[in-house]
Amino acid sequence: MIIYNGSKVDFMNEVENDSIAYTIRDSILKKMHRTTGDAEFRSWVNSLKQMYMILNDREIPDDSGVAIEYNLPNTAKRVDFLISGYGEDSKANVVIVELKQWESLKKVEGLDGLVETFTGGANRRVVHPSYQAWTYAEMIRCYNEYAQHQDVRLWPCAYLHNYLRSTNDPLDDPIYEDYLADAPAFTMGNTKQLRDYIKRALKTGDNGEILYEIDNGRIKPSKSLQDAIVGMLEDNPEFNLIDDQKVVFERVMELSRLCEKDGKKRVLIAQGGPGTGKTVIVINLLARLTQEGIFTQYCSKNSAPRDVYKKKLKGHRTKSCIDNMFKGSGSYVDAPKNAIGVVLADEAHRLNEKSGLFSNLGVNQIYEIIQASRLSVFFIDESQRVTVKDIGSVGEIKRWAAKAGASVYEEELASQFRCNGSDGYLAWLDDILEIRSTANYDIEDIDYEFVVLDTPEEMREAVIERNKETNKSRILAGYCWDWPKAGRSSTDVHDIKIEDFEISWNLEGDEAFALSPTSINEAGCIHTTQGLEFEYVGVIIGDDLRFENGQLITDYKKRARTDNSIKGLKTMEKIDPEGARQLADEIIKNTYRTLMTRGMRGCYVYATDPKLREYLNTRIGQRTNA
Repeated sequence: MIIYNGSKVDFMNEVENDSIAYTIRDSILKKMHRTTGDAEFRSWVNSLKQMYMILNDREIPDDSGVAIEYNLPNTAKRVDFLISGYGEDSKANVVIVELKQWESLKKVEGLDGLVETFTGGANRRVVHPSYQAWTYAEMIRCYNEYAQHQDVRLWPCAYLHNYLRSTNDPLDDPIYEDYLADAPAFTMGNTKQLRDYIKRALKTGDNGEILYEIDNGRIKPSKSLQDAIVGMLEDNPEFNLIDDQKVVFERVMELSRLCEKDGKKRVLIAQGGPGTGKTVIVINLLARLTQEGIFTQYCSKNSAPRDVYKKKLKGHRTKSCIDNMFKGSGSYVDAPKNAIGVVLADEAHRLNEKSGLFSNLGVNQIYEIIQASRLSVFFIDESQRVTVKDIGSVGEIKRWAAKAGASVYEEELASQFRCNGSDGYLAWLDDILEIRSTANYDIEDIDYEFVVLDTPEEMREAVIERNKETNKSRILAGYCWDWPKAGRSSTDVHDIKIEDFEISWNLEGDEAFALSPTSINEAGCIHTTQGLEFEYVGVIIGDDLRFENGQLITDYKKRARTDNSIKGLKTMEKIDPEGARQLADEIIKNTYRTLMTRGMRGCYVYATDPKLREYLNTRIGQRTNA
């Protein structure tokens, strides 16, 4: 969606008449039903006067197309300024200008493409302006069918018109050189250089036809994007489909083709416990559907699985348009109906009712996903709901599907591929955690290494030893220790302390916890690891789970103050004490069940409660434990 479009002459006249900002404001209200704040309005006034000065050159064709605030389809991103026309070879060209009013910035070491600057009333980490302009160009290249078929050449750049560049400026630091090479950054005093950049791209005008075609172009993954994601699966056995994984995969492909043919809305619910390969199916579907030209997105509440798979994919193609294939569950609040071919909702039990930082946006995440796509696929395990806000259930999905007029299909994933393929271990875990009664009293005859250690240091040593083989073992912990903002990027700040044992929570940074070799020195929580798997895990059970008087006791008041997963329980307890107790009991038990099923080959456990350690040992059986 383009908020403002016209010719260069139209734009110049509106700036001269001081009407351009008002025109944009009114168009946003009409097209997006959104009001404009004073700061944004002033930014248009100031930045567009600068662009007026840049375009005030007779060699830039008067009939060049100009677009302001181009909303990239199915994203919340808006391109500030575009100019279109034809080059010397009569090829379609578009210059993309990212406008910034910044006066200074600092480089950010260790994180890809980030800088720190004063914006939005505070110092914040944001993307480098060249990175931002380049990513916008990549989004158009990767998803706009017109741009692909017509081979439209995109010329991204950034213009920081209030920024006085200095020698060895952080804007030009070598860590940003790749992005600056693809999208040069122009600053105060670079009027001639930016004009020359535009004039190299545009020799004749197009009366805005190129921008019109882009704005109305069909969303379709490019051939290069299709090849990139298929490349992620090549020679990677962890993504091979087995047994009923293949059945569900083919069912989704069948339904997608039906939706493409008849335009009807459909929903598929795939239920499966830990290790049944839900995420393996999702990644295969993302690749195959994209290869067939279907606009497909992977959606999850937790960012951890998205980060891991994006990094694996970017190993084949380091282009930011990959990011648009991986979305958070709150991304569909304002998505147009049927704008996406297929949405694959992984870990659907973690979906929330409302979206946004303050949980005040939208109607219901399940409904919004269904509305946004022709086919929505929900991979779900109701026993992995681990926060007060988790609403994902089969019943809820069916209810919202009916409201959206969608046909519902169901599949079940029964085959177990994690925990050495042992359904017996999962049944035993459910029994000892009192999630459900089973006949699995012990695991004496089960081919899975489950060991209870007497100290957290012994547990850490066991996991570190296992990790030496493949870097696929990690330490996890229940959320019973605060995770303060200070020190979140330093492994020397130890949040978890148990007598002489200390370890930090997983660090904030560019490296994913599941992939970084240094993550063995950190502890992941439920939010870092749900949806992922390792070879071995070490799990620290905190004081929220104890064994007293022959009973398993849960105590949500022992959870960390920084744990938002139980936010609202105290208020609920005043209104409905029994309901609050049952919900807290479910959250705590499901949390440890999820953590203790992350390991494919083994799980080493340390519990802060000695009686719980004793109880777990009695339930293992006759095997000798280390």
